[in-house]
Amino acid sequence: MELKDKIIVVTGAASGIGRAMAIRFAEEGARKVVCADLNQSGAQATADQIGGVAYGVNVGVEAEIANLIDSVEADIGPIDLFCSNAGILVAGGVEVPDDDWQRIWDINVMAHVWAARHLVPRMTERGGGYLLNTASAAGLLNQVGSAPYGVTKHAAVGLAEWLALTYGDQGIKVSVLCPQAVRSEMTRGHEDGVAAMDGMLEPEPVAEACVQTIRDETFLVLPHESVLGYMRKKTENYDRWIGGMRKLNRVYGGRFDNRR
Repeated sequence: MELKDKIIVVTGAASGIGRAMAIRFAEEGARKVVCADLNQSGAQATADQIGGVAYGVNVGVEAEIANLIDSVEADIGPIDLFCSNAGILVAGGVEVPDDDWQRIWDINVMAHVWAARHLVPRMTERGGGYLLNTASAAGLLNQVGSAPYGVTKHAAVGLAEWLALTYGDQGIKVSVLCPQAVRSEMTRGHEDGVAAMDGMLEPEPVAEACVQTIRDETFLVLPHESVLGYMRKKTENYDRWIGGMRKLNRVYGGRFDNRR
């Protein structure tokens, strides 16, 4: 899909990957880029830079996602591309309190579900559309030091796969973004963490990878090329891969603070 003249929504657009996406989509000639974020002033700053529109949205609440979609389609036009990008990190393991598990589940997984629930029927009725869901390399591998993050990102990848295989025949294109470390508020203070072993990317190359993937209409967006090799090693010998991850856990497992 070419982005020129398209109406695009990006959640988490106040900073990091979302902001870079919004700017890059505008450079491609999008008709309008809608910048949504819990940080409405940050979303407005991004929108002002590119001539877009800003919405304050808590993606952890279904009604707010539904209202975002309704408002954009009523006031601007049919959404061609919805980038469900916002996410959070909660460090820790099975001891993490249930309310934190629920919060990260709602933002990292259910936000994608709700966007699809309220948008896919509209897209299929008009013959197609595009969903770009941000997950993480943690959704293909795992996350040392954070069970909630690893689990929810696996679920996000699984949902993207399901959407692609279920609605592809109805014209719905799906891509899932799975980077390792990207410089953002989430990774601040974790510059030497396990996810940055292969380097910490700036958001701009990640946005560029998204543009190319959308143009090619392929499923996986892997800004860190090494992730594909790690995936292959995982499937070739699961036990050996887990052994390697245990070694990483010994080194990096205690470095995570509880970022919520």
